[in-house]
Amino acid sequence: MRNIPAKQILAYLLVGFFIIGAIGNILAPKTIAEEYARWGYPDWFHFVTGGLELTSAVLMARQASRTIGSLLAACIMASAIVTVIFHGEYTHAIAPVVVLGCVALSVYLHRE
Repeated sequence: MRNIPAKQILAYLLVGFFIIGAIGNILAPKTIAEEYARWGYPDWFHFVTGGLELTSAVLMARQASRTIGSLLAACIMASAIVTVIFHGEYTHAIAPVVVLGCVALSVYLHRE
């Protein structure tokens, strides 16, 4: 059996997280669409978010582009944090803060 370094596992978990997030945002079930509307975003904005999440996942999947993908992912999570805090939904900021921390840790572990 092959030993996979923890930093690779973290990177691929983040890739999976952003793929799942992209699918959720692109398909935008009623609950997600209602959240975007409540936050004042246009009807089509979930496609932008989903596309950016998918792009970050693809970039993070390859070692050569992991840093730029992580930077994009960090921007997405920072935007999510700002959005929910601005609207007083503080508990909704917990997940993006954790993911942002994991992205930062992944970048740190993959530095050269």
